[in-house]
Amino acid sequence: MTKKAILVLTDGSVYEGYTFGAETDTVGEVVFNTSMTGYQEMLTDPSYAGQIVVPTYPLIGNYGINDRDFESKRIQVRGFIVREECLEPNHYLNQETIHEYLLGSRIPGIYGVDTRAITRQLRSRGVMMGMITSSKTPGQALQELKNAPDYGSIDFVRQVSCTVPYRWKADEADVKASYHVVILDCGLKFNILRLLSQRGCTVTAVPCDTPAAEILQMNPDGIVLSPGPGDPELLDSIVSNVKQLVGKKPIMGICLGEQLIARAFGAKTFKLKFGHRGGNHPVREIATGRVHITAQNHGYAVDPDTLKDGLEVSHINLNDGTVEGLRHRELPIFAIQYHSEASPGPLDNTYLFDQFLEMIKGNKKGEQIGQTTSSK
Repeated sequence: MTKKAILVLTDGSVYEGYTFGAETDTVGEVVFNTSMTGYQEMLTDPSYAGQIVVPTYPLIGNYGINDRDFESKRIQVRGFIVREECLEPNHYLNQETIHEYLLGSRIPGIYGVDTRAITRQLRSRGVMMGMITSSKTPGQALQELKNAPDYGSIDFVRQVSCTVPYRWKADEADVKASYHVVILDCGLKFNILRLLSQRGCTVTAVPCDTPAAEILQMNPDGIVLSPGPGDPELLDSIVSNVKQLVGKKPIMGICLGEQLIARAFGAKTFKLKFGHRGGNHPVREIATGRVHITAQNHGYAVDPDTLKDGLEVSHINLNDGTVEGLRHRELPIFAIQYHSEASPGPLDNTYLFDQFLEMIKGNKKGEQIGQTTSSK
């Protein structure tokens, strides 16, 4: 039997529903995602650490949970809010219901709420802290919210990063490895590892606080700065390490990785009103004019007016004009604010990993020419 539950936001608005998953209280920043599928990837995406997620698609759980679509080793969200929970999923890979999955991880959900109303509220007022509870009154929940730390004050990256380096075990179908890529794990999604392995890379993930010298000692052919949660202004120590990597090896930044690169070059970042989360965001590539439909999950963006030292905007969001990509005029560095690896979302932008490998090839060729010249 499910119990009645409520979602209370810091502006005092209350939404009634019923519990599923664990019958426990939770507090987090409430955000919405506009993807039509991919709830399992959403639940396990480390960029959602500290957040309560509201999918705008009304039916969730219809294809269950399988062992193939995880993006990390555990559920990362604080809570899950859906319009309708599917009790009998139908898919040949299904292993358990979404209720069973949330329950096993002690993560609360609430269903039967007006997710469209919540989304409208967040779009008009901006994302805000909220509480799911089946044990407290709205007044009690609001008081607890007032005493809770704000999402932007917490360093979630160190909560989701790996604690020791590890090498991704490639599938048997993956091609023979030709390059070694090191990924700075600030909230790494498994599909980044999968796609690089499929392109002939040996991939090593390292903790977010790994010193630049240790990364370079691994002799990588290229470095990826991963996506991740939270405010990049709290990550000055990581930014300092990124500064020491600049110019040493080709670098690709994804989502938070783009913000780290921007801050390493002295640029500033700011919080978006309600963020970009979903699989249907249009982005224009400035050089070609081509429009890409992208998967996104971020609440912060780079201030283009503060870019300097050769870093320039390469992509813009057609919905609000914010920065969606950066490149350096001289150094082998580029970054995107969206998710080239999708999961969930369209796979239109996986070509960016090919672009990264071409950058690696060009850099290695240049190094070989330099070595040959110096030896004469």
